[in-house]
Amino acid sequence: MQKIQVKDSTKPVGHYSQAIVSGGLLFTSGILPIKIITAEKLPIESNIEEQLKVVFDNLTLILQEVGLSSENVVKTTVYISGGENWGIVNELYAKFFGEHRPARSIIPVPELHFGYKVELEAIAEL
Repeated sequence: MQKIQVKDSTKPVGHYSQAIVSGGLLFTSGILPIKIITAEKLPIESNIEEQLKVVFDNLTLILQEVGLSSENVVKTTVYISGGENWGIVNELYAKFFGEHRPARSIIPVPELHFGYKVELEAIAEL
């Protein structure tokens, strides 16, 4: 098992790793709209598009840290605050992954940490 920390990024405040490599797979922790390098938190008033862009940027940095890309992602779980954002999340998700279609769950929840609208977990194959 190998703990993954994006180079030059701030360490997580909580008791977790940004990602773990184990058994030929990379498992990310939940990725919030907090910029992984600077730990800058997007304002909770920011729209779902802005928040999801930061989440995807963070995912890209984690994947690149171990030489992977979005093409290596095999499964995602996307938590969204309320179901009304499902359509836009689906649209932006499709743009990010393009022709690649990892297995996916989108789960509406009443609220997320810090009041954000989106959080994503991913599993990628090495």
